[in-house]
Amino acid sequence: MKQYADKKGVWGWMSFDWASQPYNTLLLTFVFGPYFTSSVIGSGAEGQALWGYMLSAVGVCIAVLAPIMGAIADSSGPRKPWIWGFSVLYVVGAFALWWAVPGMRDPFWILVAFGVGMIGMEFATIFSNAMLPDLGPKEQIGRISGSGWAFGYWGGVLALFLMLLFLAENEDGVTLLGNPPILGLDAAAREGTRSVGPLTAVWYALFMVPFFLWVPDVKRKKVSKGVVAQGLAELWRTLKSLPGRVSLTAYLGSSMFYRDALNGLFGFGGIYAVGVLGWSITEIGVFGIVAAISGAIFAWAGGFADSKFGPKPVIVWCVVILIIVCSIIVSTSREMVVFIPIAEGSSLPDIVFYICGAAIGGAGGALQAASRTMMVRQADKNYMTEAFGLYALSGKATSFIAPFMIAVVTDITNSQRLGVSPLVGLFLIGLVLLIWVKPDGEEIA
Repeated sequence: MKQYADKKGVWGWMSFDWASQPYNTLLLTFVFGPYFTSSVIGSGAEGQALWGYMLSAVGVCIAVLAPIMGAIADSSGPRKPWIWGFSVLYVVGAFALWWAVPGMRDPFWILVAFGVGMIGMEFATIFSNAMLPDLGPKEQIGRISGSGWAFGYWGGVLALFLMLLFLAENEDGVTLLGNPPILGLDAAAREGTRSVGPLTAVWYALFMVPFFLWVPDVKRKKVSKGVVAQGLAELWRTLKSLPGRVSLTAYLGSSMFYRDALNGLFGFGGIYAVGVLGWSITEIGVFGIVAAISGAIFAWAGGFADSKFGPKPVIVWCVVILIIVCSIIVSTSREMVVFIPIAEGSSLPDIVFYICGAAIGGAGGALQAASRTMMVRQADKNYMTEAFGLYALSGKATSFIAPFMIAVVTDITNSQRLGVSPLVGLFLIGLVLLIWVKPDGEEIA
């Protein structure tokens, strides 16, 4: 009988979500991304375009390397050494964002640092996700995945609270509490907001300790000197089998598009709010708290729905909700809500965007938790890291498309609002492809 992790091991595994979530919450979406466009670049449209091109380059790198590294890891055994290595990239890349000073002449190396940290986070996530099937039997995986994602969101909420209350200054040089940033940080030089990089790095390093101490790892396999060639051979075997595995192929294709669109929402939501609605970093932070709390609640609830009904219904409903939300966002600005003109100075666009933020957080959290459960059901249990490498490939093979389309449409129209319109189409493609996905996968010969 297969031995699963004990409760401490499960909590240790969930601590990865808690530790890594601030990279998405603080850096990608709600603090550093908007700060980069509004203060480092100083132009919403230009900043959004540069941000999009950077995310595209990172996506291509991950798409190329993820399945190869997953296949090699399955050939060698343990996942923790890989997570150690990628954690170093995460911490170094995040910490370096401290040097993103306002109005800097050349932001190239800041974009490189962000990309390095994001690559570390994404690859560490691949190997952490591959441990999911070893935590409990099939009927518990959905609940464990959903609870882990919810736990991660609560970590993001707490980190965001700390950032807004004590560090991130608004245009008046004070935090949400009305005080200057703590530790004597210079508000005029935006040191409070720039500290988001070091905070994220230290947070990750601290809260990864339970993961490395408590989570059981697979045993090291006896490998020959040709482990790289062996890993590549196994990957080629899997790729050749995809045409005959309709459900897996359809799921990888579906998740490729809907996760790309979701990442586009996360990557550009805060930037959009700055440029289109004129929000401050503090207002975006409050928006982020609303989205993160909603994400935590619905990721947890979605985990139970996943365990009871399976991941596919959860995925379908979440994608439908996100299509509706994207349509509302594209049709809302300071002058209109859902294309209906409104009075000057109306707060209705702000209210609508807060509601959309809660919906994005809730549907996005449940969608991501159910998606990795679905990958477990579709994958060959003997090649789980490789499978999650392919899962990362499916999430990144087109991950350059959403930011690239947003960047190009923004450049062409010079409109941030119209720039995010391609996301609707990506969600729709993902929804259609789910038709061919079997809830429990296919029998593997």
